[in-house]
Amino acid sequence: MDTAGQERYRAITSAYYRGALGAVLVYDVTKPITFENVSRWLKELRDHADSNIVIMLIGNKTDLKHLRAVATEDAQGFAEREGLSFIETSALEATNVEKAFQTILSEIYRVISKKSLSSNEPATTSIKEGKTLVVGPQDTTTKRACCSTS
Repeated sequence: MDTAGQERYRAITSAYYRGALGAVLVYDVTKPITFENVSRWLKELRDHADSNIVIMLIGNKTDLKHLRAVATEDAQGFAEREGLSFIETSALEATNVEKAFQTILSEIYRVISKKSLSSNEPATTSIKEGKTLVVGPQDTTTKRACCSTS
């Protein structure tokens, strides 16, 4: 759910934190107010989510270099102080978007595996069953069974 800092969504968002394994806090590198709001969203996450939740800070719209208003160093420093992963992206140019998701998913997997090892439970018990999505080209040709009656 993208709540984009809107006050009217504040009350319902806590329901979405329950059971969350990861969260992405995205700010617009061209709008300092969005970066300033990250602290508030981080506090809310930490107040309502599991203590093991993996949080990534993402600065988006890096394609708008001439409009940048939040320095990479400021965001990187904030992320380090708060123990967050950090990356900058451009959704428009698809720069680092896939890398951001790969990074947070790898970190979630690491946390879950570590948690499972310490509790002697299988790693799959921490993750609710979901759908498997196949990404990439698919063979659309129809294959016949070996014993077809046609």
